[in-house]
Amino acid sequence: MKIIVTGSLGNISKPLTKELVRKGHDVTVISTNSERQSEIEALDANAAIGSMEDVDFLTKTFTGADVVYAMEALNAGVFFDHNIDFIEANTQIGKNYKEAFEKSDVKNIVHLSSIGAHLPSGNGILAFHYNVEKILNELPQDVSIKFMRPVGFYYNMYSFIPTIKSQNLIIQNYGGDEKEPWVSPLDIATAIAEEIEKPFDGREVRYIASEEISPNDIAKTLGEAIGNPELKWLTVPDEDLLNGMINAGMNPKTAKGFVEMNTARGNGVLYEDYYKNRPVLGNVKVKDFAEDFAKAYFK
Repeated sequence: MKIIVTGSLGNISKPLTKELVRKGHDVTVISTNSERQSEIEALDANAAIGSMEDVDFLTKTFTGADVVYAMEALNAGVFFDHNIDFIEANTQIGKNYKEAFEKSDVKNIVHLSSIGAHLPSGNGILAFHYNVEKILNELPQDVSIKFMRPVGFYYNMYSFIPTIKSQNLIIQNYGGDEKEPWVSPLDIATAIAEEIEKPFDGREVRYIASEEISPNDIAKTLGEAIGNPELKWLTVPDEDLLNGMINAGMNPKTAKGFVEMNTARGNGVLYEDYYKNRPVLGNVKVKDFAEDFAKAYFK
């Protein structure tokens, strides 16, 4: 098949591209960075260099595709950009996709959504996923869409490193022994590759997770990986976490969205639909990720 992959060569799109090429598909990878072109071509994929804000570029690239894998992505450092509304900017990319899908007559879409996309509010920065799913669901019914809803990504744990180094603590506004699901980008890529090759029929939702593990067990696993078996996960009030993020330079609105998302994790609201549609867990566990975490920690 002719398949378009968005997300450049990121944590999901790169292993996905490798897998699709290995299976013999004609893959084009969209990237905003022209320096990525040679790396994309080295994977035996085609490179399409352009902007997610350019509907004409997206339309031209999507035209003739059998399947488009679409994800919203902003530049690194966006959380600290005080001039960007994170939710609005990602929602706009979703609108651009919709327009480009209509103009290019794409019929099969795999969309990277998220846990929390079932919630119109109370999901913090994940709100844009609800927005984009709603926007794409406005496409004609002859357009089939598979909404992929992964849970929290393992690599988000890299944000724990500063407070581990400075205070010997993981500090969040939720915690304890209640398990929550996490996922490896590798397991997400595997699931997406599976869905691309399955028949498309209407609108579907698939949750993706690798392991269900408690905050306290995460602290134990990461602590052991970095030679610090006494590492603890500390739960603090929402206001303390918010102030810490703002003091670190984060956009205040984005920081507030993070805190609200974590609150929804702690009280279980974020996972209500996940547990109604619980997936088979993937292969990459936190203990596996902890090896990469340790490398980053000591780098």
